Amino acid sequence: MSAPCLNTNEIRKRIPHRDPFLWLDEVMELTDTRIVARRYVSPDLPLFGGHFPGFPVLPGVLQCEACFQAGAVLICSRVRPDDGLVPVVTRQDKTQFRKLVRPGDTMQIEAELTNQLAGAYFLKAKVTVDGKVSARLEFACAMVAAESG
Repeated sequence: MSAPCLNTNEIRKRIPHRDPFLWLDEVMELTDTRIVARRYVSPDLPLFGGHFPGFPVLPGVLQCEACFQAGAVLICSRVRPDDGLVPVVTRQDKTQFRKLVRPGDTMQIEAELTNQLAGAYFLKAKVTVDGKVSARLEFACAMVAAESG
């Protein structure tokens, strides 16, 4: 695969996620209906101290979150909302976990827009490590107004 088309700073311009909860390092491919991103799973992540000591495993929910964020980048690249709207997950279906993700792995996150009905976006996604599927899911997002507190 070629050089990234979006780096971390460019990702931050499209979605509101920030460290320590930004789960995309770079976007390798971005079309109108598909995104391919990557995330290096650093062995230094504090979560590995508790999940699990002596056998660190990235929680499946964080693999899902990486897919949600990739979907958000895809949606925001299509919509380019300047009116304070952000994509929020409204549904998750058919989630499967097939392989453990361990410290030092690089996740490849792929999401594809399968349908759009008004302000609802339907996507399918998968995470692979070394070409093997670790997670697969479907989800939906809606654009909602970001409220400042």
